[in-house]
Amino acid sequence: MTTYHSTAPALTGRTALVTGATRGVGLAIARKLSACGADVLLNYAEDDANAASALEALAGLAGRVSAVKADVTDDFDALCDEARRRFGHLDIFVHNTSYFRPAPTLTTDPAQLDRSLAVALHPLLTGASRLAGLMAGRSGRIIAVSSAGARQVVPRYAAAGLAKAALESLVRYLAVELAGRGIAVNAVSAAKVDKGDGTVPAELAKAITARTPGGRLTTPEDVADAVSLLCTDEAAWLQGQVVTVDGGLGLVAG
Repeated sequence: MTTYHSTAPALTGRTALVTGATRGVGLAIARKLSACGADVLLNYAEDDANAASALEALAGLAGRVSAVKADVTDDFDALCDEARRRFGHLDIFVHNTSYFRPAPTLTTDPAQLDRSLAVALHPLLTGASRLAGLMAGRSGRIIAVSSAGARQVVPRYAAAGLAKAALESLVRYLAVELAGRGIAVNAVSAAKVDKGDGTVPAELAKAITARTPGGRLTTPEDVADAVSLLCTDEAAWLQGQVVTVDGGLGLVAG
């Protein structure tokens, strides 16, 4: 487990809602924000046992953590209601949830694409007004988690890649409309993430590591670090940007 030092950005007194927050990248983001002092509400869709484990893993950090079960595509209003009930307001919203079922582009089911787009877009597109209300009068942050597949062709990733590309476009549109309300909207894009659970086959991991200037794969903690930086006061003038977290991999020709 990552140890956070006193040099971490101070988010004491902030409140945060993170979707898909009970495992993987979402859990790492929740851990980082809580370690930096923010009170964090972890959203999850199905696995109660996993949520309980996540809360146990985050116990004892600087910020308080709690969890709420809701489907972000269908129950986003209820999710915002819960954030208001618990915090009274919201400073940070991190949209990490995604839907991915690998398939070749030519055999991708349109229903799968529809689901990927719904999960990526509905929380922000339909929920932006609610989020703006929760962040009124505060220095708000809305951050979407994207991936390299939004701009590069990743095998068997068409539906998710299209959804992430649309998400990055939505980030720019929302950034323009919400900047005047003191809310900064940005995205963090990651290369293939090593979650430490065998999600990256050994040969693929070796090939990516060899091409990455930083000399290793991206980790959930790398993504979480970038998210927390975008939440700081110093990042307030970053608007509609996609921050790439890949150790320089995207700079190298394939």
